[in-house]
Amino acid sequence: MRAASYLKLSVAVALATMALKFGAWWLTGSVGLLSDALESLVNVAGAGFALWMVVVAEAPPDDDHPYGHHKAEYFSSGFEGLLILAAALAIVWAAVERLLHPQALESLSMGLALSVLSSVMNGALAYAMLGAARELRSVALEGDARHLLTDVWTSAGVVIALIAVPFTGWQWLDPAIAIVVAANILREAVRLIGTAADGLMDRALEPEVQRQIDDTLHDFEHHVIRFDHVVTRRAGRRRFVDLHMHLPGGWTLRRAAALRAAVEQALMDAVPGLRARIELLPSDVEAHFDGDDGQKSP
Repeated sequence: MRAASYLKLSVAVALATMALKFGAWWLTGSVGLLSDALESLVNVAGAGFALWMVVVAEAPPDDDHPYGHHKAEYFSSGFEGLLILAAALAIVWAAVERLLHPQALESLSMGLALSVLSSVMNGALAYAMLGAARELRSVALEGDARHLLTDVWTSAGVVIALIAVPFTGWQWLDPAIAIVVAANILREAVRLIGTAADGLMDRALEPEVQRQIDDTLHDFEHHVIRFDHVVTRRAGRRRFVDLHMHLPGGWTLRRAAALRAAVEQALMDAVPGLRARIELLPSDVEAHFDGDDGQKSP
């Protein structure tokens, strides 16, 4: 199942849960349930935008984007983070208003039932999407799944608070938990925006992946063959490694090219989704980089 298929399902589930949560808020008048419903509205927009970015990321390279469109997935995380930030501010505004003007809650049983049903739907989908995100290495899919999990915990907090209100008589507990919910999703917004920014700045591959690359290169190392300037980066689900391979200057071009092809293939077999670029240099030549412009001198 492709990432786009999961995100289409996410959009459908988000629409259904949004309807359930707004229904729960309309029945009860709970500002806590309103905060939960507003986050579901963000889920719809976030899942829709993530779906769009996944479609863009899967587009093949073209003249204007010769390296592909893989980084498009990071925009979905940033966009979703901004939406969550806006929802958090709206929740705080509604909660403060309710603290200043308390209101009794109504039809709690039906409202809680609708909220719990929506949480079960979100939780099941988030669990499936996280597994798919690891398998497909999709940043957009992982971001949407983690946002759904945040929504599940948000709903759990609201339900607990609403159950406690009738027993304690503390009407302020409803808006208070809404403010806590806002703080929680604000934290998630910061994390998502940070993830997007980090990815757009060509973050290095994970340490365990770098170890796989080092182990593969070690298998080819010899007293006349060595590797240096190994640099990695990630762009969406695509992984890249650039490096220098030093060989004896007397080797023929055919022999050197054959070894380079073997090393590249071994790297791509060891790390799924990896694209390797190897520059050949004679053993007695070192490449140095001058300053910040990335210009190389022999």
